[in-house]
Amino acid sequence: MTGLHWITPDEPADAFPPVDRALRDPDGLLAVGGDLSRDRLLSAYKKGIFPWFNPGQPVLWWSPDPRAVLFPAELHLSRRLRRTLKRKSFTFSIDADFEGVIRGCATTARHDQAGGTWITDDMFAAYCDLHAKGHAHSVEVWSGANLVGGIYGVACGRVFFGESMFSRDTDASKAALAVLVREMIARGFAVLDCQVASAHLASLGSREIPRDAFLRLLEIHAEHDSPGRWQLGVATDDLGTFDPAGEART
Repeated sequence: MTGLHWITPDEPADAFPPVDRALRDPDGLLAVGGDLSRDRLLSAYKKGIFPWFNPGQPVLWWSPDPRAVLFPAELHLSRRLRRTLKRKSFTFSIDADFEGVIRGCATTARHDQAGGTWITDDMFAAYCDLHAKGHAHSVEVWSGANLVGGIYGVACGRVFFGESMFSRDTDASKAALAVLVREMIARGFAVLDCQVASAHLASLGSREIPRDAFLRLLEIHAEHDSPGRWQLGVATDDLGTFDPAGEART
Protein backbone atom coordinates (compact mmCIF):
# COMPACT_ATOMS: atom_id res chain seq x y z
CA MET A 1 0.00 0.00 0.00
CA THR A 2 3.02 2.29 -0.36
CA GLY A 3 2.08 5.66 -1.83
CA LEU A 4 -1.61 5.41 -0.95
CA HIS A 5 -3.33 8.40 0.57
CA TRP A 6 -4.06 7.90 4.26
CA ILE A 7 -7.18 9.67 5.51
CA THR A 8 -6.71 10.93 9.07
CA PRO A 9 -9.65 11.20 11.48
CA ASP A 10 -9.56 15.00 11.46
CA GLU A 11 -9.75 15.36 7.66
CA PRO A 12 -13.01 16.64 6.15
CA ALA A 13 -15.55 14.08 4.96
CA ASP A 14 -14.81 14.85 1.32
CA ALA A 15 -11.03 14.52 1.71
CA PHE A 16 -10.44 11.94 -1.01
CA PRO A 17 -7.66 12.13 -3.61
CA PRO A 18 -8.60 12.30 -7.30
CA VAL A 19 -9.73 8.86 -8.44
CA ASP A 20 -7.18 8.80 -11.25
CA ARG A 21 -4.58 8.19 -8.53
CA ALA A 22 -6.10 4.78 -7.75
CA LEU A 23 -3.80 1.79 -8.14
CA ARG A 24 -3.93 -0.56 -11.09
CA ASP A 25 -2.92 -3.50 -8.92
CA PRO A 26 -5.09 -4.06 -7.00
CA ASP A 27 -7.38 -2.32 -9.44
CA GLY A 28 -9.01 0.75 -7.97
CA LEU A 29 -7.49 0.91 -4.49
CA LEU A 30 -7.41 4.63 -3.78
CA ALA A 31 -7.10 5.45 -0.09
CA VAL A 32 -6.88 3.99 3.39
CA GLY A 33 -8.33 5.07 6.71
CA GLY A 34 -10.93 7.58 7.77
CA ASP A 35 -14.28 6.43 9.07
CA LEU A 36 -17.67 5.26 7.88
CA SER A 37 -19.62 8.34 8.89
CA ARG A 38 -22.70 9.21 6.89
CA ASP A 39 -21.12 12.33 5.38
CA ARG A 40 -17.93 10.52 4.36
CA LEU A 41 -19.83 7.61 2.78
CA LEU A 42 -22.17 9.88 0.81
CA SER A 43 -19.24 12.02 -0.32
CA ALA A 44 -17.40 8.90 -1.45
CA TYR A 45 -20.31 7.53 -3.48
CA LYS A 46 -20.84 10.82 -5.27
CA LYS A 47 -17.15 10.78 -6.25
CA GLY A 48 -17.32 7.21 -7.59
CA ILE A 49 -15.63 5.69 -4.51
CA PHE A 50 -16.82 2.91 -2.21
CA PRO A 51 -15.46 1.14 0.91
CA TRP A 52 -14.50 -2.53 0.88
CA PHE A 53 -12.29 -4.16 3.48
CA ASN A 54 -12.04 -7.32 5.55
CA PRO A 55 -12.16 -7.69 9.34
CA GLY A 56 -8.90 -6.53 10.92
CA GLN A 57 -8.09 -4.13 8.05
CA PRO A 58 -8.40 -0.35 8.07
CA VAL A 59 -11.11 1.12 5.85
CA LEU A 60 -10.06 0.68 2.22
CA TRP A 61 -11.55 2.97 -0.43
CA TRP A 62 -11.88 1.87 -4.08
CA SER A 63 -12.65 3.33 -7.49
CA PRO A 64 -11.97 0.66 -10.13
CA ASP A 65 -11.55 1.30 -13.84
CA PRO A 66 -13.56 0.11 -15.70
CA ARG A 67 -16.74 0.25 -13.65
CA ALA A 68 -19.54 -2.32 -13.79
CA VAL A 69 -22.99 -0.76 -14.20
CA LEU A 70 -26.49 -1.84 -15.08
CA PHE A 71 -28.70 0.56 -17.01
CA PRO A 72 -32.32 -0.21 -16.04
CA ALA A 73 -33.49 -0.73 -19.62
CA GLU A 74 -30.78 -3.38 -20.10
CA LEU A 75 -31.82 -5.72 -17.29
CA HIS A 76 -31.89 -9.27 -18.67
CA LEU A 77 -34.52 -11.66 -17.31
CA SER A 78 -33.74 -15.23 -18.30
CA ARG A 79 -36.43 -17.69 -19.26
CA ARG A 80 -35.92 -19.59 -16.03
CA LEU A 81 -36.24 -16.44 -13.97
CA ARG A 82 -39.41 -15.46 -15.81
CA ARG A 83 -40.86 -18.90 -15.09
CA THR A 84 -39.98 -18.47 -11.43
CA LEU A 85 -41.65 -15.06 -11.34
CA LYS A 86 -44.75 -16.32 -13.12
CA ARG A 87 -45.23 -18.97 -10.43
CA LYS A 88 -45.68 -16.09 -7.95
CA SER A 89 -44.08 -18.06 -5.14
CA PHE A 90 -42.42 -14.90 -3.81
CA THR A 91 -43.78 -11.73 -2.30
CA PHE A 92 -41.79 -8.51 -2.09
CA SER A 93 -41.29 -5.46 0.07
CA ILE A 94 -39.01 -2.44 0.20
CA ASP A 95 -37.34 -1.07 3.32
CA ALA A 96 -39.33 -3.49 5.47
CA ASP A 97 -36.37 -5.45 6.88
CA PHE A 98 -33.14 -3.67 5.99
CA GLU A 99 -31.23 -5.31 8.83
CA GLY A 100 -32.44 -8.74 7.75
CA VAL A 101 -31.18 -8.16 4.22
CA ILE A 102 -27.77 -6.91 5.27
CA ARG A 103 -27.42 -9.83 7.69
CA GLY A 104 -28.33 -12.20 4.87
CA CYS A 105 -25.66 -10.62 2.68
CA ALA A 106 -23.14 -10.98 5.50
CA THR A 107 -23.40 -14.76 5.23
CA THR A 108 -22.14 -14.74 1.63
CA ALA A 109 -18.94 -13.55 -0.05
CA ARG A 110 -18.80 -10.25 -1.89
CA HIS A 111 -18.68 -10.59 -5.68
CA ASP A 112 -16.60 -13.71 -6.37
CA GLN A 113 -14.49 -13.47 -3.22
CA ALA A 114 -14.06 -16.85 -1.55
CA GLY A 115 -14.66 -17.32 2.14
CA GLY A 116 -15.61 -15.08 5.00
CA THR A 117 -17.68 -11.95 5.08
CA TRP A 118 -16.70 -8.40 4.22
CA ILE A 119 -19.60 -6.87 6.18
CA THR A 120 -17.92 -6.04 9.46
CA ASP A 121 -19.77 -4.81 12.53
CA ASP A 122 -18.73 -1.26 11.64
CA MET A 123 -20.05 -1.66 8.10
CA PHE A 124 -23.31 -3.08 9.41
CA ALA A 125 -23.77 -0.14 11.79
CA ALA A 126 -22.82 2.45 9.14
CA TYR A 127 -25.29 1.23 6.54
CA CYS A 128 -28.06 0.79 9.08
CA ASP A 129 -27.46 4.45 9.98
CA LEU A 130 -27.67 5.42 6.31
CA HIS A 131 -30.93 3.50 6.11
CA ALA A 132 -32.32 5.22 9.21
CA LYS A 133 -31.49 8.57 7.59
CA GLY A 134 -33.25 7.57 4.34
CA HIS A 135 -30.16 7.11 2.15
CA ALA A 136 -29.89 3.30 2.04
CA HIS A 137 -32.65 0.97 0.88
CA SER A 138 -33.40 -2.71 0.62
CA VAL A 139 -35.64 -4.99 -1.40
CA GLU A 140 -36.87 -8.04 0.48
CA VAL A 141 -38.00 -11.32 -1.05
CA TRP A 142 -40.32 -13.48 1.03
CA SER A 143 -41.50 -17.05 0.84
CA GLY A 144 -44.38 -17.01 3.24
CA ALA A 145 -42.99 -15.45 6.42
CA ASN A 146 -39.39 -16.34 5.57
CA LEU A 147 -36.90 -13.83 4.19
CA VAL A 148 -35.27 -15.78 1.35
CA GLY A 149 -33.45 -13.08 -0.62
CA GLY A 150 -32.76 -9.42 -1.01
CA ILE A 151 -30.54 -6.61 -2.19
CA TYR A 152 -29.45 -3.36 -0.56
CA GLY A 153 -27.58 -0.24 -1.53
CA VAL A 154 -27.38 3.55 -1.36
CA ALA A 155 -29.40 6.04 -3.39
CA CYS A 156 -27.84 9.37 -4.36
CA GLY A 157 -29.90 11.46 -6.71
CA ARG A 158 -30.88 9.18 -9.59
CA VAL A 159 -28.08 6.65 -9.05
CA PHE A 160 -28.47 3.51 -6.97
CA PHE A 161 -25.18 2.15 -5.67
CA GLY A 162 -25.74 -1.57 -5.21
CA GLU A 163 -23.80 -3.04 -2.30
CA SER A 164 -24.76 -6.69 -2.03
CA MET A 165 -27.48 -9.26 -2.57
CA PHE A 166 -28.22 -12.68 -1.18
CA SER A 167 -30.39 -15.69 -1.90
CA ARG A 168 -31.64 -18.57 0.22
CA ASP A 169 -34.00 -19.83 -2.49
CA THR A 170 -33.55 -20.35 -6.22
CA ASP A 171 -33.60 -17.04 -8.11
CA ALA A 172 -34.54 -15.02 -5.01
CA SER A 173 -31.72 -12.48 -5.39
CA LYS A 174 -32.44 -12.12 -9.12
CA ALA A 175 -36.09 -11.51 -8.31
CA ALA A 176 -35.00 -8.81 -5.84
CA LEU A 177 -32.97 -7.17 -8.57
CA ALA A 178 -35.95 -7.22 -10.94
CA VAL A 179 -38.09 -5.47 -8.33
CA LEU A 180 -35.34 -2.93 -7.64
CA VAL A 181 -34.90 -2.13 -11.33
CA ARG A 182 -38.63 -1.72 -11.83
CA GLU A 183 -38.73 0.61 -8.84
CA MET A 184 -35.76 2.54 -10.25
CA ILE A 185 -37.52 2.99 -13.58
CA ALA A 186 -40.66 4.24 -11.83
CA ARG A 187 -38.55 6.70 -9.82
CA GLY A 188 -36.59 7.95 -12.85
CA PHE A 189 -33.23 6.48 -11.85
CA ALA A 190 -30.54 6.47 -14.51
CA VAL A 191 -28.09 3.75 -13.50
CA LEU A 192 -27.39 0.98 -11.01
CA ASP A 193 -23.74 0.86 -9.92
CA CYS A 194 -22.53 -2.74 -9.70
CA GLN A 195 -18.97 -1.70 -8.75
CA VAL A 196 -16.96 -4.72 -9.93
CA ALA A 197 -17.77 -6.98 -12.88
CA SER A 198 -18.67 -10.63 -12.46
CA ALA A 199 -20.13 -13.31 -14.70
CA HIS A 200 -23.24 -13.38 -12.51
CA LEU A 201 -23.86 -9.65 -12.93
CA ALA A 202 -23.11 -9.81 -16.66
CA SER A 203 -25.77 -12.52 -17.06
CA LEU A 204 -28.28 -10.02 -15.65
CA GLY A 205 -27.34 -7.29 -18.12
CA SER A 206 -24.53 -5.37 -16.45
CA ARG A 207 -21.60 -4.13 -18.49
CA GLU A 208 -18.35 -2.32 -17.93
CA ILE A 209 -17.82 1.32 -18.82
CA PRO A 210 -14.70 3.50 -18.41
CA ARG A 211 -14.40 5.14 -15.01
CA ASP A 212 -14.43 8.58 -16.65
CA ALA A 213 -17.79 7.78 -18.25
CA PHE A 214 -19.13 6.64 -14.89
CA LEU A 215 -17.96 9.86 -13.24
CA ARG A 216 -19.76 11.88 -15.91
CA LEU A 217 -22.95 9.98 -15.08
CA LEU A 218 -22.49 10.87 -11.43
CA GLU A 219 -22.01 14.55 -12.25
CA ILE A 220 -25.35 14.54 -14.06
CA HIS A 221 -27.45 12.22 -11.91
CA ALA A 222 -26.03 11.95 -8.37
CA GLU A 223 -25.92 15.56 -7.30
CA HIS A 224 -29.25 16.11 -5.53
CA ASP A 225 -30.31 13.77 -2.75
CA SER A 226 -33.91 13.11 -1.77
CA PRO A 227 -33.56 10.92 1.34
CA GLY A 228 -36.54 9.19 2.82
CA ARG A 229 -38.02 5.78 3.42
CA TRP A 230 -39.13 3.95 0.27
CA GLN A 231 -42.32 1.99 -0.16
CA LEU A 232 -43.04 -0.54 -2.87
CA GLY A 233 -44.58 1.56 -5.61
CA VAL A 234 -44.58 -0.86 -8.54
CA ALA A 235 -46.58 -3.93 -9.45
CA THR A 236 -44.96 -7.28 -8.68
CA ASP A 237 -47.68 -9.71 -9.72
CA ASP A 238 -46.72 -9.40 -13.41
CA LEU A 239 -42.92 -9.54 -13.07
CA GLY A 240 -42.84 -12.59 -15.32
CA THR A 241 -43.74 -10.32 -18.25
CA PHE A 242 -41.72 -7.30 -17.07
CA ASP A 243 -40.20 -5.46 -20.07
CA PRO A 244 -37.44 -3.21 -18.72
CA ALA A 245 -36.67 -1.55 -22.05
CA GLY A 246 -40.33 -0.87 -22.77
CA GLU A 247 -41.07 0.56 -19.33
CA ALA A 248 -37.93 2.70 -19.40
CA ARG A 249 -39.15 4.33 -22.64
CA THR A 250 -42.57 5.30 -21.24
